[in-house]
Amino acid sequence: MSHARAVLRFTLSLRSAGRLCSARFMEGPPHRPVSPPAMENGTAPCGEKRPPDTQETTVTEGSAKIAFPSANEVFYNPVQEFNRDLTCAVITEFARIRLGAKGIQIKVPGEKEVQKVVVDLSEQEQDKAVLKEGADPAPGNQPRTATVGEMCEEGLRVLEGLAASGLRSIRFAREVPGLRSVVANDASARAVDLIRHNVQLNEVAHLVQPSQADARMLMYQHQRVSDRFDVIDLDPYGSPAAFLDAAVQAVSEGVLAGNSGETCYSKYGAMALKSRACHEMALRIVLHSLDLRANCYQRFVVPLLSISADFYIRVFVRVFTGQAKVKASASKQALVFQCVGCGAFHLQRLGKASGAPGGRVKFSAACGPPVAPECEHCGQRHQLGGPLWVEPIHDLDFVGRVLEAVSTNPGRFHTSERIRGVLSVVTEELPDVPLYYTLDQLSSTIHCSTPSLLQLRSALLHAGFRVSLSHACKNAVKTDAPASALWDIMRCWEKQCPVKRERLSETSPAFRILSVEPRLQANFTIRDDANPSSRQRGLKRFQANPEANWGPRPRARPGGKAVGEAMEDRRRLLQNKRKEPAEDLAQWAARLKTFPCKRFKKGTCQRGDQCCYSHRPLTPEATAEAAPADCPQTPNQKPPGSGATTGPGVD
Repeated sequence: MSHARAVLRFTLSLRSAGRLCSARFMEGPPHRPVSPPAMENGTAPCGEKRPPDTQETTVTEGSAKIAFPSANEVFYNPVQEFNRDLTCAVITEFARIRLGAKGIQIKVPGEKEVQKVVVDLSEQEQDKAVLKEGADPAPGNQPRTATVGEMCEEGLRVLEGLAASGLRSIRFAREVPGLRSVVANDASARAVDLIRHNVQLNEVAHLVQPSQADARMLMYQHQRVSDRFDVIDLDPYGSPAAFLDAAVQAVSEGVLAGNSGETCYSKYGAMALKSRACHEMALRIVLHSLDLRANCYQRFVVPLLSISADFYIRVFVRVFTGQAKVKASASKQALVFQCVGCGAFHLQRLGKASGAPGGRVKFSAACGPPVAPECEHCGQRHQLGGPLWVEPIHDLDFVGRVLEAVSTNPGRFHTSERIRGVLSVVTEELPDVPLYYTLDQLSSTIHCSTPSLLQLRSALLHAGFRVSLSHACKNAVKTDAPASALWDIMRCWEKQCPVKRERLSETSPAFRILSVEPRLQANFTIRDDANPSSRQRGLKRFQANPEANWGPRPRARPGGKAVGEAMEDRRRLLQNKRKEPAEDLAQWAARLKTFPCKRFKKGTCQRGDQCCYSHRPLTPEATAEAAPADCPQTPNQKPPGSGATTGPGVD
């Protein structure tokens, strides 16, 4: 029987590719190779030296104090604090479970001295040991304890594969109890120097070991069961696809976690569809890809928590070994048939699991497809997406443990309020219903006014169906009702708020859907249970834009210029430069002169002084900051709307 031994935390977004370096732990000054090329997962080539007089900025997050170079070599994004807080909370609960099974009780600052329920993370159905509050886990002995900042010999071994400044590793060391060691790895020599400096600054050298290596090579070197990590944290810039194979082999049987944006078939082996449920679809595609790669090594994944937040997604999954369980993986994946007209979707599982004599389970190929060539509701064609994971994407028991820990100790994290809100919505989601519709999608398809969230939820509940929200979209409608029932409810709503039928094309989805009389008579009377608990309590469920320019930061550049006032001014100047200019021609011409001419830079501009763009030589800094414009083709340029033809770079 397999037992959970590790957590793999996986932040999915990569940096640019290069060569592989051998792994080495950095106890002292690293050996510098001669002129190595750029690294895959580092911010700079192996062996490059850090400028001696680099200015630094100190940032405090959680219990860690981090020194960052002012240059854009490694960057700090404060919006990701929620990401890091959630990771610390999840790993803390995993450590509580792992060490509790060994009779070790962890102590978290701010928590009451109450023993938590401990569950053995072996197979999900078997050997669940429960430790009651106040019970002694080892009769006749006082329970051992593990505290924050102290090394635990039987604790978790953590790897942060792409550490950059080492912020996550240092936060783990200072905030997560029950750790044996934390390896803070990066391919960049500059980053490793910075990690070493920050480790000394935070006095965690007894727990955090700086390492310079390619993350994939380092994980491949830890494939042996005795060498595997309990927690692997990867935070790449871009796609995580290159790290998935190494990650599922280097983690002990436990949990994987990660971040990613929506990607495509070449990286994850699945087709993504343009859908209102794209955020949840991205989560399920990543889970499918992880399980597929794990299956190659007779391993399989069990999701603990899957989150779509801000501009990234995060998945935490357990990794187990078991040939019999791997056979069931095909029945956990499905293709998606989605109508291009009305957006109705249907799932087709790749495999089928059925009972056999003797209590055995028989696996076979599924039968399909579940739809006709044309949509039964609007007559449009279907698009095919996937495969994607269609089993539950959360372990609600584990999520409840994390939610309880954060709720009872709100001062531990700066983003505790948001963590509590997001996890509360997660616990309210229907676990067995993949994907969702949205209010605006349903109403815009038939060109009618939008019912309120409570009205639509009440109509579904009155009709005998289940319905929930989704943490991935604030106006999501996740329900087990078939598409035919949803469109019947929308037809009933349209009768209360009629659409002008004469304006609809006879071939449009709206006309074809509304031309059918509803078989289900909807009741829009508001029900008390239509308003979810998280909404009633006013929890912070969906994040508003926290600050200006709050999205993903630029890719780290070796020796890059700091994002100062000059760059911010340049961004404001370039923003909306191609939109309709001011009516004053002189003001408009002066504005165009502030933009560099792309053709002049290439040496192909024949306009000379008559060019409406600037021909001033650009400094390297200005070249990196500016977005050059093309010369217009017409000699007498006028603003749009004045009757003249506009050239490229103007309209």
